[in-house]
Amino acid sequence: MHNKLANDHLSSAPYFARKAVPVRELHAGHRNEILSHLLQLNNEDRRLRFGTQTPDEVIALYVERLDFNKDTIFGIFNAELNLVGMAHLAYLPEAKGRPRAAEFGVSVLPEARAQGLGTALLKRSAVHSRNTRIETLYVHCLVSNKAMLHLAQKADMLVEYAYGDADAYLKLSPASPATIVEEAANEQWADLDYAMKSNLKQSKQAWWWFLGRPKLVI
Repeated sequence: MHNKLANDHLSSAPYFARKAVPVRELHAGHRNEILSHLLQLNNEDRRLRFGTQTPDEVIALYVERLDFNKDTIFGIFNAELNLVGMAHLAYLPEAKGRPRAAEFGVSVLPEARAQGLGTALLKRSAVHSRNTRIETLYVHCLVSNKAMLHLAQKADMLVEYAYGDADAYLKLSPASPATIVEEAANEQWADLDYAMKSNLKQSKQAWWWFLGRPKLVI
């Protein structure tokens, strides 16, 4: 799985941006939002995210096959409740003698980039991974995906290069009371943020119905 932004070998925690961004866990009811989000990526964005040219029908099949019982999907919504950033945390098959691992894939729409959304999705995925006994967070991307490599390096991931591809690894510490509380707080905050944006959007729509949608002044 490639990435559009696209091993914690130090004792300190990996670097993450300080900007707080509400990240919500998605479920099967969000398939339409996920599909809409991915279809808005242009050809180059899709190549960086999936590692190859990806037409609409392939993206539709990818979304249809998402298994929310097996993997975890995170999303960030803007004020209009459009999904502007999403991450797919895919749990890799367990192998005897190998640490439990999950692969991180991420995409952010052009208008929402350079705002810390990729970092927020990576941090949220790392905390969730720790709380689900994942020992290694893994990223695979093209070497040309400078944004993803920059994100990986900021998070102090170990990056290896081979034949035009790059693999990055983040070794995770076991879960702790702090990570469990952090994830619970993040979930509550993201749900509250979504509810507030939903209420605001409904209020705007009600006023537009009552007063009429404002006309553009040219």
